[in-house]
Amino acid sequence: MSARHHAPGRLRRVALPIGALVGVVAAAGVTVVALRSTSGPDCAGTLPLKVAVAPAVEDVVKGVAEDYEATQPIVAGRCVQVQVEARSAADVAKELPTAQINPPSLWVPDSSMWAAESSRQAGEQGADAPRLDIGDSLASSPLVIAGSQQALGGLGWPVTPVPWAKVVDPAVTVSLTDPTTSTEGLATLAVVRAQLGNPDGTPKPELIATLLRIGRDALPSVRDAFGKVTQGQQDAPVFTASEQAVLAANRQAGSRRVVASYPKEGTVTFDYPLVRVSRTGEQAGTAQAAEGFGAALRTDGAHQRFADAGFRTAQGRAPQGWSVEKDGVRADDVATMKTPSPDQVSELLRTWGAISLDTRILTVLDVSGSMAEKMGTGSETRIEAARNAALTALAMLPDTSEIGLWAFSTDKNPPDDWVELIPTGPLGEPIAGAARRVQLQKGAATLPSLVGGGTALNDTVLAAFRQAQRTYNPDKINSVTLLTDGRNDDARSIDLTNLVATLKKEADPTRPVPMFMVGLGPDADMDALKEIAAATGGKAYQAMQSDDIKGVLLDAISQRRCRPNC
Repeated sequence: MSARHHAPGRLRRVALPIGALVGVVAAAGVTVVALRSTSGPDCAGTLPLKVAVAPAVEDVVKGVAEDYEATQPIVAGRCVQVQVEARSAADVAKELPTAQINPPSLWVPDSSMWAAESSRQAGEQGADAPRLDIGDSLASSPLVIAGSQQALGGLGWPVTPVPWAKVVDPAVTVSLTDPTTSTEGLATLAVVRAQLGNPDGTPKPELIATLLRIGRDALPSVRDAFGKVTQGQQDAPVFTASEQAVLAANRQAGSRRVVASYPKEGTVTFDYPLVRVSRTGEQAGTAQAAEGFGAALRTDGAHQRFADAGFRTAQGRAPQGWSVEKDGVRADDVATMKTPSPDQVSELLRTWGAISLDTRILTVLDVSGSMAEKMGTGSETRIEAARNAALTALAMLPDTSEIGLWAFSTDKNPPDDWVELIPTGPLGEPIAGAARRVQLQKGAATLPSLVGGGTALNDTVLAAFRQAQRTYNPDKINSVTLLTDGRNDDARSIDLTNLVATLKKEADPTRPVPMFMVGLGPDADMDALKEIAAATGGKAYQAMQSDDIKGVLLDAISQRRCRPNC
């Protein structure tokens, strides 16, 4: 049944100091507020109702809770006590599927994307996991491109809306947030994916390149970006945020400091759904209390509180009175995109996870004589195309990535068929008077001068695999990327059958080293490269043109996390 309401005279309120009436627990940015403690002849104790909310709606939900408790709701003879806990939706989404101790009974995340992802994960945990019923939205706020008037003015605002292409333009200073920890980041990733992804859900090379670039400087939250703008810093970046956050920042600053641009391509909306979280063994009456407070969150008074705090209605209508000149936001309707499905959200997070993981890659390039031939129909030689693509990918990796460089052909470094040009280590680490990143660029520049001899593929594969295993770093994703245009023609080397058998025997699933084999041009032995890759849990690619090489290298980077089970 619904919560039963009594007239104020029917309940006896215990007079307590304000510190006892309002208990505040602050840890890691989390605030828990017990709004009242009640007892009396009609109230045999309290029934706590824990409500987790996105920080942006904390004050609104607390206000609604105060109004609700003023009606003195009683369920099963106990006074309902609403406990509002402000936490990021990402944190709650990660914890709910396995939460056994005092999870919230209601949850108001800032996006149903988190609720759907958490529900999907909970479904994989079995019957003991909480059940999530995702209800309708309480309010909404579109994702906007934000910044100072000066920053957005340089991108055409307010004459023309700033397009999403500017967010991923390397020439534009943009600060984006980590999509695994912020809804702004996840929503932006969804938009970027819509612009640069393939219809089947797989990422395009352009998407991988963009994520690698923005991932190097991703912020944990949007707070820092707002701070730079409101403090008037000249180098304040462009960033993405909710419309409500822009309005709130300007209100707090006392004037318009931040402005919002609404891309004409459309945008993703923060939709603030009301989620009922039920679990086996929850206190009797919790469902009725949750229903009662849920109804309170949908009253006209609650809607007004959301409007006063800068939110649109669930249907996207803005309150009257907003203006760009005063508030930095506009009040007319906003074109929106479809919210990503749970599967799409999972794919987004997996892609970002693979991109953001730190890496250890031994890069091995063929310098046999045929690498001097032209790559496809272009003007570059095969070695030039391979080198340039490798340097492009290198430039996208952070300084903590560990990269090494080998070159190989027959008798390149007798008695070995390979030579180590740069030992594997962090890109930012100084070696021989310069950062390894610089030394790798110098080493790559020498590759064309090394071209000559035959293709000593098999022995080099085994040596590179063993080297990666010997120097394995458990804190990184370890792999080998090898580029070749031919087939093994070293009669003294191990044959393919024994090579594959050896790789399978020496592969250690607890210390995986997948090999990503890239065949350049039509003469590459793709059958052999596929066998080698499969034996190590990697993948083989064929690149026919220069532009293909960059794409396959970026795809290999994106697949590091899931191998061998992509």
